[in-house]
Amino acid sequence: MSADPTQVLAFDTNCHLFDGCGFAEVSPGLHSFLFQPLWGDGDSNLYFNKTMLLALLGSAIIIGFFWAAFRRPQVVPGKLQMVAEAGYDFIRRGVVYETIGKKEGEKYVPFVVSLFFFVWMLNLWSIIPVAQFPVTSIISYPLVLALVVYVTWVVLTFKRQGFVGFWKNVTGYDKSLGPVLPLAMLIELFSNLLIRPFTHAVRLFANMFAGHTLLLLFTIATWYMLNGIGIAYAGVSFVMVVVMTAFELFIQALQAYVFVLLTCTYIQGAMAEHH
Repeated sequence: MSADPTQVLAFDTNCHLFDGCGFAEVSPGLHSFLFQPLWGDGDSNLYFNKTMLLALLGSAIIIGFFWAAFRRPQVVPGKLQMVAEAGYDFIRRGVVYETIGKKEGEKYVPFVVSLFFFVWMLNLWSIIPVAQFPVTSIISYPLVLALVVYVTWVVLTFKRQGFVGFWKNVTGYDKSLGPVLPLAMLIELFSNLLIRPFTHAVRLFANMFAGHTLLLLFTIATWYMLNGIGIAYAGVSFVMVVVMTAFELFIQALQAYVFVLLTCTYIQGAMAEHH
């Protein structure tokens, strides 16, 4: 097996059980999340790889889908418009309205809907043939999305609360806490300004990273044991691939939902009055 970390394949296809090579030689690892540049030099900062391509394709698919669904909206919607309206309305009513409220939340619906479908699409690449990789399992993508939400929250808090109100908001100022107020404010300040964007990104990244690793583990194990008597074990491993794929479909949608739910919670917190 090649030790080249930029290999395209995650394992050596010539390695099987009873062939004299151990599973440790083909098992998934960090090398499974690294790809050769499709363009440019991997040793420099100027290159284009598979994850970037999938992110761009994901954006194009989402834009194309909603454009096709709403370019000629009908009073009696067709199938495509009906699906798009159902997805849009689910996020608008089930997430934005429930968290922020209808009056205040309406202006944030396009932002939250776009964020949900973009994250979901990046997650879905994990089970799409040929692609077979969740873009959000690379920490930089969830981190950038979390920073967009973070900047939105900071700007909105300043705009709605003013300078003094902003610091009351992020420190959770409540004079009724008495002697513990300074400690509580320090903890809240650290949590809101430093920990919040990190946990927002890591929650999505960690779930997608772990899910993809498990899928790789059972997929590679199926191929590895496809030799001699190991075929019986390969069948069990393949069943786990199917089960994990179905489970990942649920997790991918759930993580996109949680990401935008937290986004709406932060926006709602920015508009909350603190005394």
